[in-house]
Amino acid sequence: MLENFSTIKVESPVDKIIRQIRGLITSGQLAPGEKLPAERKLAEKLGVGRTHVRDAIQKLEFYGILRTRPQSGTVVAGIGITALEGLIGDVLKLEKSDFASLVETRVILETNAAELAAERRTDADLLAIEKALVAYKDKIRAGESAVEEDLLFHLKIAEASKNAVLKSLMLIITPDIVNDFKQYEVCDDRAELKAFYEHQEILEHIRNGDAGAAGVAMKVHLQDVSDFSKSNSFLAR
Repeated sequence: MLENFSTIKVESPVDKIIRQIRGLITSGQLAPGEKLPAERKLAEKLGVGRTHVRDAIQKLEFYGILRTRPQSGTVVAGIGITALEGLIGDVLKLEKSDFASLVETRVILETNAAELAAERRTDADLLAIEKALVAYKDKIRAGESAVEEDLLFHLKIAEASKNAVLKSLMLIITPDIVNDFKQYEVCDDRAELKAFYEHQEILEHIRNGDAGAAGVAMKVHLQDVSDFSKSNSFLAR
């Protein structure tokens, strides 16, 4: 008898907003090319925080359903009702990524980011990466968690890659990575100190313009967390 029951899924405010937008598009009340209300007014009407509205819009922008034009606001993409309905349906079906999948994605993205950063970084990029590394070191010395500073270092490398899509993908998965690192206590004090020295090596290769060495150093750096995700079955798919 129990097998006849199914898990009840509670929708997040962001998904509820996306579902409302889908309904308006399907009914023709929101046509391709039409402008959405301002973020503040939309939040007031929906009875949610502006952050939820912003997150929903950003999610729909990433998948090409909405487009934000400078000084014009956010509009529905002009790609036709059928295509829009299908895209929004796919967005609503997306589930939170598991930790193991996030780690696999990180290895792919960040290995390439380090290689590109070594080839394209500017002096300003180097300063930004160094600043992030100093912030990471300061947190370790203070005996505090440095998860966010760790990821800031990696995001600065993504910026130095000069690949906007790669950076966007990193920004999308970073919040889940931060939450999972804290939840599963991936890094202890010893691991963070080891990571600091690995960060120094990665930075040195980027500074020297050695793309191959930078990519290898990044892959080695992420090996510990990759091993952690594989050795803990509850984190896998």
